[in-house]
Amino acid sequence: MTDATATLNEIKSAFEEFKTKNDSVIAEEIKKGTADVVRKNEVEAINTAITKLSEEMKDLEAKSNRPAVGDKGLNKDQIAHKAAFVKWARKGTEEGLADLEAKALNVTTSADGGYAVPEELDRTILDLLQVVSPFRALANSITVGGSDYKKLVNLKGTGSGWVGETSARAETSSPTFAEITPFMGEIYANPAATQRMLDDAFFNVEAFLAGEIADEFSKQEATAFVAGDGTNKPKGFMNYTINTSADGVRTFGHLQKKITGVAGAFIATTSSSNPGNTFIDVIHSMKSPLRLGASWVMNSLTLAAVRKLTDLQGNYLWQPSLTVDKPSTLLGYAVNEVPDMPDIATTSNPIAFGNWKRGYTIVDRMGVRLLRDPYTNKPFVNFYTTKRVGGMVVDSEAIKILSVSSN
Repeated sequence: MTDATATLNEIKSAFEEFKTKNDSVIAEEIKKGTADVVRKNEVEAINTAITKLSEEMKDLEAKSNRPAVGDKGLNKDQIAHKAAFVKWARKGTEEGLADLEAKALNVTTSADGGYAVPEELDRTILDLLQVVSPFRALANSITVGGSDYKKLVNLKGTGSGWVGETSARAETSSPTFAEITPFMGEIYANPAATQRMLDDAFFNVEAFLAGEIADEFSKQEATAFVAGDGTNKPKGFMNYTINTSADGVRTFGHLQKKITGVAGAFIATTSSSNPGNTFIDVIHSMKSPLRLGASWVMNSLTLAAVRKLTDLQGNYLWQPSLTVDKPSTLLGYAVNEVPDMPDIATTSNPIAFGNWKRGYTIVDRMGVRLLRDPYTNKPFVNFYTTKRVGGMVVDSEAIKILSVSSN
């Protein structure tokens, strides 16, 4: 926590210096039409430093939130299964593991080979994914036991009206529902350890497997939840149809975008134009109940550009975090760095604003399976790991896109 506080203070100090130098660049550009190159480079250097410090801050917070692996809350069958699983992972000894797996998890051995990880380790992997995967931490996540998950979404349409105490009640219209299913896929990882490492009594096999698997899974998931095409993987929210039609007019499942009006850029701050208006338009295109808990997502390059934006009074739209447990903000709403968001480019969609818990659901199928392979890559023992995961937009009114385009 001390390190996090020190880093936060560095960010605040750097941003104050950034504002001072950037203000002088803006003033010089207004007065002369151009600014001193050295001063502009200084601004960019400080901006880069703030980004780096922000990344360090995220790493510190992630480390402090990493869940521990333990036996707390497990019943005797689960404890026995876990002990046998760890023994198998270390030595390859399968004595009774299949029977213990069946008792603890109510599953049978897969025809594909390998074993299901103990439930407690499975949940630890999911918890770690929440920590290391930026978008997973924002979205709604559910765990299911089978692959046939469906969700009904109410599209409204129920009739209503006012009547007197004794007046006849006309028959009302029925609500309309849409059934949506997640785009599922199987994700895999193949962490490796030497047999000498596994033989070491002080080597924590559970923590090693949970950490390695979560790190590998998170890299694949991060891209899929944002930009996945839905073919053998989750469908990312950026891969849904995006247009300018408002809520109530768009086709269900399509996302609304707002435009900056400038191809590949934000509008400039002048005496008559305010780039903040574009962001305000995005915020208020979302219904007020959905704005509670909403936040921005963008990559670090986009954030570096947004950090320079000011309103007509010279106030910066982006503000650094004031406390360790709070994120930086853009017009009062939290900003999340999601590396897989697009860069700023002509007609690109580099920023999204969403109530992510309401808008996007991640579906995890319980049951991570491991296949121990001590032969393919000697002297390493590989643990080929698979897991079923899906993702889908649930409420398309809860996600808005900001497009840097003129139309």
